Amino acid sequence: MLDAITSSFGPSMTTPTPRRGPWITLALIVGALALVPVLAQALDQPFLVRVFSRICVFAVAAVSLNILLGHAGLISVMHAALLGFGGYTVAVLANHVDEPLLTWPVELHGTRDLLLAAPIAIAATALLSAVLALVALRTRGAYFIMITLAFNQMLYYLFISLDEYGGDEGLQVPSPLRLGNVALDDRTTVYYICLASLVLTLLLASRLLRSRFGTVVRAAAGNERRVASVGIHPTRYQWAVMVITGALAGLAGVLLALSQEFVSPADMAWTRSGELIVMVVLGGTAAIWGPVVGAAVFLLLELTLSGISVHWQLAFGTLIILMVVFLRTGIVGAVESLRRGLRRSGHE
Repeated sequence: MLDAITSSFGPSMTTPTPRRGPWITLALIVGALALVPVLAQALDQPFLVRVFSRICVFAVAAVSLNILLGHAGLISVMHAALLGFGGYTVAVLANHVDEPLLTWPVELHGTRDLLLAAPIAIAATALLSAVLALVALRTRGAYFIMITLAFNQMLYYLFISLDEYGGDEGLQVPSPLRLGNVALDDRTTVYYICLASLVLTLLLASRLLRSRFGTVVRAAAGNERRVASVGIHPTRYQWAVMVITGALAGLAGVLLALSQEFVSPADMAWTRSGELIVMVVLGGTAAIWGPVVGAAVFLLLELTLSGISVHWQLAFGTLIILMVVFLRTGIVGAVESLRRGLRRSGHE
């Protein structure tokens, strides 16, 4: 059946053949990111470690969103809510080490050990995504966007109403969290955990999209009726991909709670989902690592411009609009086009 799908959609729907060039580029990016703590120490600018930890966290969220947006053709505006839900799960567990989280039917305490808290947070976020996806996938197009936006705002206001967990002021994560017997109180250690999680997310996304599962997901994005005509239910695959990307958003939430030691409903607002979409489009949806570039450019621009003027949002918005308008394929797509053009002119 999958062979029928790929043949009917033509070469564009076949499983991508691995190329060495993109992997070399990705290796260079990861290598450069690995040197950030060394550079921060050499420049005596320790805040750089915190900045790039944040970039890695949002890059994980953006890569997972790109699977939905760029490959499955599903424009979800509830990714920020899933990100925040994962972060809140870790924070709530960390705040209930001494005080029981549940007293009935059994007494249940929290934990500050990420070996326990992270899988719980990821699984809980995946479960939440599974339930919401069952409803959202009954709609298509603009209605899908609207219902995911509604889900995002429902969760946002739910956590604002939880006064026990800080309400709209957010919730502090008691420090230090730990990984087994290792206390995560060192910023460099936290950074490398975030970077390692980003690398694993990229590898998982690449493997997923190159698999037969990914072929069906991309085919369904192109034409659901044709996929259904060969006996495959596209909605089941779309539901599965929403669960997987929800779990990855939960992982990003875990890293957010770890890196900033604080979670807030502000991280769950629909505007945050919009920012994640901009990161994906800005970097480029075609390449697996495009959202990593998009996240880095977006957050570094935000940091730089906010230090220049109190009206930085105007300049920031203008730059983002110009980039999106003139770089239709994103930054990565523009660089690839330039490289192909130079290669062609070199052969001539």
